[in-house]
Amino acid sequence: MLDVYYLENTNRNFNDMYLCYCGFEKCTPLHSFGPAIRPNYLLHYVLDGKGYYYANNKKYTVTKNEGFLISPNVITFYEADEEEPWTYLWIGIDGNKVKTYLKCIGLDEENLIFKCDEADLLKECVMEMLKHHKSTDADSFKIEGLLYLFFSRLSNNIKSTLSDDDSISNNYVNKAIEFIQDNYYRPIKVRDIAEYTCLNRSYLTSIFQKYLKMPPQKFLMEFRITKAADLLYDTDLPIGNIAYSCGYTDPLSFSKAFRKVKGISPKEYRLNKKGCTKQYLLLD
Repeated sequence: MLDVYYLENTNRNFNDMYLCYCGFEKCTPLHSFGPAIRPNYLLHYVLDGKGYYYANNKKYTVTKNEGFLISPNVITFYEADEEEPWTYLWIGIDGNKVKTYLKCIGLDEENLIFKCDEADLLKECVMEMLKHHKSTDADSFKIEGLLYLFFSRLSNNIKSTLSDDDSISNNYVNKAIEFIQDNYYRPIKVRDIAEYTCLNRSYLTSIFQKYLKMPPQKFLMEFRITKAADLLYDTDLPIGNIAYSCGYTDPLSFSKAFRKVKGISPKEYRLNKKGCTKQYLLLD
């Protein structure tokens, strides 16, 4: 079995709701997408393993039989776990009534995470969609029917939830994350974050550990490396310049941090990303 299946639907003749694309992927450790903005709604559903979803300054841990919603025009990032990388399916959808339909099953901009125990049925829907790729009218009607069946199965079983609900309402954590996002390119340290939030360092560390499952130092490092990875892929800037742009005054320290997060050096990452030719258009 292939690790990736993908379908882009070019027949979009239905106004209320229609499929833009769908797919299935068994991800490699730390496989990630973003930060990115989507023009349409996108649902991911985890069949196995786990990973992490970042949206609206919040981090969610998403595991087997759970899923997450990506809303249009919102910056998001998601990444497979290193030890238990997720296998997931996804459907990209659009239409005049999509927002209403999502609300009917308990999903909106404030409720992005859901649970559903119908993994086999949801997978069956998507795998069946993938078979109808000939762009005929018959295929279009079949895909549209499967899309509504997918929603029917979700609505019968879905349990809307907010992962780490306490952390989401925690003003200190949100304030710290906003400070990191606004200042990651400066040589800030944990003590600067603690000073900004008016907390002592030990308490700041304890609430990060409790709500985000990592200390603030690791969160800051991973955020910087995510930004650096984008620059490595999207630009031809020298690695030293990218290091400085992401808050590292020492390129060697940057390289060590990058390898710790991504498992390879910045140079190797750039070569791998730019040298990779994909057989499929992966909009996972």
